Amino acid sequence: MPVALESLVGIPCRRKQVAGGNRDMLEIGVFNNGASSLPVITTKDGTTVNDGTLKQVHAAAQETLVNQVRQGILAERLGFQSFWLTEHHFQPEGAEMSPNPLLTQMAIAAQTRRIRLGQCANIVVWHHPVRFAEQVALLDVISGGRVECGVGRGYQPRENEVLGRPYGSTIQDQERNRKAFEEVIALVKKCWTEPSFSHRGENFSIPPTYTKWNHKQTLAYFDMEKVERSIEDVLAVGEPDMYSVGSPVLATTTTLKELQVFPQPLQKPHPQLWEPLTSSRSIKWAAQKGVNGVFIVEPNDRLRRNIDIYYEEAEKNGWPDMHNRGRFKYGWDAAKRRGIMTSRYIHVTTPGKEKQALERAGRAMELQFDYYGPFGFGAVLARLDEPMFDLNRKVTAEMLREREIAIQGSRQFVIDKIMKMKTECGYEDFSFLAWFELGGFEGREIEDQMQLFAEEVMPVIVRECGGKVELPSVGRDFVGAPRQRAAAE
Repeated sequence: MPVALESLVGIPCRRKQVAGGNRDMLEIGVFNNGASSLPVITTKDGTTVNDGTLKQVHAAAQETLVNQVRQGILAERLGFQSFWLTEHHFQPEGAEMSPNPLLTQMAIAAQTRRIRLGQCANIVVWHHPVRFAEQVALLDVISGGRVECGVGRGYQPRENEVLGRPYGSTIQDQERNRKAFEEVIALVKKCWTEPSFSHRGENFSIPPTYTKWNHKQTLAYFDMEKVERSIEDVLAVGEPDMYSVGSPVLATTTTLKELQVFPQPLQKPHPQLWEPLTSSRSIKWAAQKGVNGVFIVEPNDRLRRNIDIYYEEAEKNGWPDMHNRGRFKYGWDAAKRRGIMTSRYIHVTTPGKEKQALERAGRAMELQFDYYGPFGFGAVLARLDEPMFDLNRKVTAEMLREREIAIQGSRQFVIDKIMKMKTECGYEDFSFLAWFELGGFEGREIEDQMQLFAEEVMPVIVRECGGKVELPSVGRDFVGAPRQRAAAE
């Protein structure tokens, strides 16, 4: 399955887009989890997996990455406000794949001007926090300030123990994992907001206390009166080291006390942080820290309760917000970009093809929940008035549709269910992620769904919500006229 590296610009919108209103009340984004396009099959024991050899799975993963870039560009052209990727690794089974959302979105940023770029989420305990801070800031600068930075702790041992172990993370110990996560967030914020800083924590010492740095250029720079930090702030100046030979940078007892990280984000003080939330403890932590929340698979009544928990905790703590703007609207505040976003599987059927489309979409969702279920996510599907599900219970497409986590049907059916979710959850403004991408579907099929939704569903929802957010054009133009060489004398 070779990847055709065709042009990622000039993706046509095949029918005229209907413009929305001008009141900032609704935001609709696109969520992409990176499921494989290989066909979905059911094994002898009733488990769904993608149908391919490892060689074919590797080729399909390459195709998925190209499709994610295409669909991020298309999402802007269709009038969506945001495009969100996840971070997942090492999966031959087919449910998800997105190893570096920031790098993928860098390609999208270079070909777009308005759409906001979110991650749901970067698993920050798998990254060195300084490198992660640099990468998010790079995307924010290149995109013109369009990053919505999602952060998470991870839950899959195969990923966590391989990637997180050097940074203090393990899924085997939840308390250790939480502490590692919280330290990373604190350190990343220092990188983004402090012109010069140090950090001493359980997992990180930045810079290390033994870092030799007797560099004449650094000494000269921080000796200038205009610089906000002095030599004494940044360096512990000592004598030459009698036991070392070589360059003066190393043959010294002078050590580094502070670090300066470049670039810092364009958005000030930093991009809004988001966290995928499930447990009451995580919901409360996010509310206390001014972190926006994302919910995906909860039925409407459980989602409403979780939004209540978030807002009650935010109120108790004085409405934490990095801009100190106070109370924000219930559910979502479009002007302040604060609150809770939710997501649903979306598939709009066309007359005469409903049965086949719903069967394929059903197999794709079972592919994902045969993967997610053993980690405990099936339990979140329970409504408030019923006991939590047996973790070994198979999650079926019928269950996902009956609980309105999957909204799949005619144009009017999709409209009605989305508006029902907004009403039952109590949203004032509304922030919603449409999950079109499904295992076993080709990229072009997903793009057709995006187009169908944008033309036949989005305009109605926009009207019902009183308008949608109109994003400014802030992206950067990287293509200009060639510079003329000076004429030879």
